[in-house]
Amino acid sequence: MATDRIFVDYVMEQAGLGSRLTMRRMFGEYAFYVDGKVVAFGCDNSLFLKPTAVAARLVPHAPMRPPYPEAKDYPVIDELLDDGDALRIVLLATADELPAPKPKKAVTAKKAVAKKAAAKKAVAKKPMPAKKSAAKKSSAKKR
Repeated sequence: MATDRIFVDYVMEQAGLGSRLTMRRMFGEYAFYVDGKVVAFGCDNSLFLKPTAVAARLVPHAPMRPPYPEAKDYPVIDELLDDGDALRIVLLATADELPAPKPKKAVTAKKAVAKKAAAKKAVAKKPMPAKKSAAKKSSAKKR
């Protein structure tokens, strides 16, 4: 069962982190980011917190289950959804414990040149439309 957008909007509102908390739809489910770090997942209308030492300390009695088949167990923090302050504290503490996201690789100048060359080759390979012969043109003018 995919996560409803209403659930995602509720999590975003309850956390009260404004633009620091973002989300991205992934395979019918959602990933929640604090300052660019993935801190939780919304799967089957439940909130799964990234398993960290701080998560184990702050929500020790949270039930554990996988957010999707063949995944490891994550703490399910649905009980915090009605307590915005506790939810905010857990999300921020989890983000503080996680490493910074790896920078995305920029397209190098070499790759950009190679892409342009490939595009030019593709255009050059297109067959040119056949031109009418000069004889046909002159006969058409005489009529």
